[in-house]
Amino acid sequence: MSYSTCLQCRECGRQYELKPIAACEECWAPLEVVYDYPRLWSDLRRQDIASRAPTMWRYRELLPLQGEPCVGLQTGFTPLFRADRLARELGICEVYVKNDAVNHPTLSFKDRVVAVALSKAQEFGFQTVSCSSTGNLANAVAAQAAVAGLAAYIFIPADLEAEKILSTEVFGATVVRVAGNYDQVNRLCAEISMKYPWGFVNVNLRSYYAEGSKTVGYEIAEQLGWRLPRNIVVPMAGGALITKIHKAFEDLKKLGWVENAPTRFFGAQATGCAPIAMAAKKGVAEIDPVKPQTIAKSLAIGNPADGRYAVKTILTTGGAGEDVSDEEIVAGIRLLAETEGVFTETAGGVTVAVASKLIESGKLDRNEPVVLVITGNGLKTLSAIGGATRQTSAIRPKLADFEEHYVAEAAPAAV
Repeated sequence: MSYSTCLQCRECGRQYELKPIAACEECWAPLEVVYDYPRLWSDLRRQDIASRAPTMWRYRELLPLQGEPCVGLQTGFTPLFRADRLARELGICEVYVKNDAVNHPTLSFKDRVVAVALSKAQEFGFQTVSCSSTGNLANAVAAQAAVAGLAAYIFIPADLEAEKILSTEVFGATVVRVAGNYDQVNRLCAEISMKYPWGFVNVNLRSYYAEGSKTVGYEIAEQLGWRLPRNIVVPMAGGALITKIHKAFEDLKKLGWVENAPTRFFGAQATGCAPIAMAAKKGVAEIDPVKPQTIAKSLAIGNPADGRYAVKTILTTGGAGEDVSDEEIVAGIRLLAETEGVFTETAGGVTVAVASKLIESGKLDRNEPVVLVITGNGLKTLSAIGGATRQTSAIRPKLADFEEHYVAEAAPAAV
């Protein structure tokens, strides 16, 4: 049984049937899935969730499918853990890490949104699916299209990390490299979607696809004992993730599953592509597009589709937007790895580095807990830290060689 009722324009409020529609026909604004909350409140209880399998589909009534999902059956319910060593390094009382770097099947939060989008594509009868991507979405669409038996065309900027290109091609998808940045790739996909009967997850399926991000928020609340975090730091590319986590928290309040407590949202971007963070710093919702130039390619969207809504989420909750340099991103990757044993990609480095910057500036209270959202695995962006690895010379297999080179660094010998 589906509790989704229609699509609604986020600007003018015009409503549409639940079909593959790219945007509002009146004002070209994005569309939002609307749910029957009174019926949800009547039919669904918090305790119903606890008895279900630990995947994103434990919240299936709050997702826009008419039937059962066809992919992503093991996706979601990734770890949320208390990161005490990281907290000490950052100088804050309490840090929690939401770790989608281990999400199934392609090690990023995009597996969630694709699970919804491709299940919806199958409901609509699409035989071919597609997307424009900065990497993680490409991996997820290719992998889950293979599971669903769908043809897949993946459009990417030509300078994408080699690891992400290989991790897309291996699933048998057709990879189309485009000589341009993500925004140019996305415009090409919009043109193609108007000519070919394909399901583009971030064009005509975008309204459904974005709903998958809500499961990050549902999980955080449940894993905190059905409490909302006081503060949360979220990396931003197109801006959908931060807005959907906010929507998830509001859903839980409407259902009465959590206390009506405030959460401050902090948006994290790389300095080389920070249109949302810059707007938030100015206190305005309008986005000035930029030309991306950063190692954080998964966040390199210069004209973010949900940018103005991300800014509104930040400003209305009392949060802030912040950005960090490429050097700070690498430092953030290393800090998380060295304190908590989590190897994140560049987007996660952005999250950690921005959290540090917010704490130092006083925008994040050192006496309040914070959740850091880690969206992807470091194996996807090895080249970003390749030049920062510690190179050492090989020693002979001799005790004397070891002691000569390392004994000063070694722990004292046991007595």
